[in-house]
Amino acid sequence: MTTLRSWLADGAIAVLLTAFGVVGTLGAGTQATGRDIDAIGMTLVVVTALVLALRRRLPLTTLAVATAASTAYLLADYPYGPILVAFFVAVYSVAVHTELSRSVPAAVVALLALSGHVVVDDSPLGVFGLAPAAAWVVVPFAAGITVRVLRDSRERTRAETLRQHVSDERLRIAQEVHDVVGHGLVAIKMQADVALHLLGRKPEQAQAALETISETSTAALDELRATLTTVRRTGSADRAPAPGIGRLGELADRMREAGLDVAVRTTGAERPVPTAVDLACYRVVQESLTNVLRHSGARVAGVTIGL
Repeated sequence: MTTLRSWLADGAIAVLLTAFGVVGTLGAGTQATGRDIDAIGMTLVVVTALVLALRRRLPLTTLAVATAASTAYLLADYPYGPILVAFFVAVYSVAVHTELSRSVPAAVVALLALSGHVVVDDSPLGVFGLAPAAAWVVVPFAAGITVRVLRDSRERTRAETLRQHVSDERLRIAQEVHDVVGHGLVAIKMQADVALHLLGRKPEQAQAALETISETSTAALDELRATLTTVRRTGSADRAPAPGIGRLGELADRMREAGLDVAVRTTGAERPVPTAVDLACYRVVQESLTNVLRHSGARVAGVTIGL
């Protein structure tokens, strides 16, 4: 769609400048100086304008054709007119859409070619007659380079912003993975220690601990899949929902199976909260209960959620 729009825009510019060139050149043809406009001169005007339809796709070719037609027009001693406006646009387009290593030589060649009529016509202004000719190249080229620099700067800024967003998202996902894996491993280690302790004396209780390990690892894997879904290109409807306040009951059940009796109490009227807040609340509770299980030696913990 963008390509089609650019083609249409360039085509519209070419048509408008062609119409402007024809009308303006017919007016210039009434001047007393120079050669009268004829079919050849009008053809050169039309070619210089119409080639601008390719100014973004083939900027160097566009400038070459515009330079050749404009130079031929001026060498034939036709009067100055709108043909130079189309040439102006061609020079500007090369500066904007071509790298400096190619646009600078092209502009220099265009300047030399366009200035040739001053020498051939033996202008009474002498060398000073080169200044107006040079302006038709230097001014649009400088404007095009300025636009190109500003555009490249904006693109670099956008790219840097995108890289920063990607970096922030990777950090967030890394923190999520750390929380999920850390909590799951702590609970699994506690139950593995229990199973090893009871394996010889009370195998039935050791089996219960191993079953808890299986359930805890399954839940941790489900949470890990839900977290990593954000970086997958395609999702799956059977993936576990993202953790939140609504899943604190499941978290409490897993902690009870790991040996920590958790009581969850909610105060206030239930209401929806932003996804980021919902996840943050879950992670805070998860990390807190994991620390209790890992470091405190306590067997009872309470969680109160105020909505």
